[in-house]
Amino acid sequence: MFGLKGPSGFSRLSTAEEVTQGIDGSGLTAIVTGASSGIGTETARVLALRGVHVVMAIRNMSAGREVKEAIMKQNPTAKIDTMELDVSSISSINNFASNYKSSGLPLNLLINNAGILATPYMLSEDNIELQFATNHVGHFHLTNLLLETMKRTAHESSKEGRIMNVSSRRHQISYPEGIRFDQINSQSGYNALSAYGQSKLANVLHANELARRLKDDGAEITANSVNPGAIPTNIFRHHSFFRGLANIFGKFVLKNVHQGAATTCYVALHPQVKGISGKYFSNCNLDAASSQANDAQLAEKLWTFTTNLIKENHPPSR
Repeated sequence: MFGLKGPSGFSRLSTAEEVTQGIDGSGLTAIVTGASSGIGTETARVLALRGVHVVMAIRNMSAGREVKEAIMKQNPTAKIDTMELDVSSISSINNFASNYKSSGLPLNLLINNAGILATPYMLSEDNIELQFATNHVGHFHLTNLLLETMKRTAHESSKEGRIMNVSSRRHQISYPEGIRFDQINSQSGYNALSAYGQSKLANVLHANELARRLKDDGAEITANSVNPGAIPTNIFRHHSFFRGLANIFGKFVLKNVHQGAATTCYVALHPQVKGISGKYFSNCNLDAASSQANDAQLAEKLWTFTTNLIKENHPPSR
């Protein structure tokens, strides 16, 4: 809280530029979802600043083009591209993954950053509760579709691949049962903040189970979850109350986007993180996730449940 440095040498006040200072990311290619605003934009900017070829996977292409132009104006040598992706839509994810693989680009870093917070009850186009669809299911599906590309890149480049799920401290406050498997799409008992917590808990469980599977496969790829901290970005757009609190007290307790993107950029690029997988990071340091987040059986159950949910709502074409 007071900006004290942890074992990594960084703190909650460290910025994305500070935690990647002196690191050469040239030769790496990254996908950053939700890169057209907030910490996604800052993550893309700083990775590009360190020489990473960044692919901004975004829903709003016009906003993405503006972000790209702003980054290029500041850093004319930046390697940055935009590709359309709506992570709440399984068909959009399928199209994105197909287009990415057709491009022949390698993939070293996958940053599952896009998210929505505490929306009113809504269903995605695939009839999945919108926060669960956007924050968890979409990134789960995207990761699976791109995993072979990442494995091939890691093998051919002899560089460790890294997958990051951007979670939240709120993962600690989901529904009492953690994941409402039997009521995942039910409006009955829906609570916007609990549903957000559920989706962020799913992010940590997904990263942990993915890390286990990658280790079993002998893949040179790590998977971790990160908590960026509370940042007054447009993720608060559905809650005027929280926007008001952020405006009044933000400078005392909230991070700015430069600090908010720090943990993601640290886990993406820093040599201190090499070989670390299945962990939860806050403020650029290892942190303790909730007991539910560390439940291996729950993680495995969620993996199977999500796989079946995708098949049920979007069966493969024959």
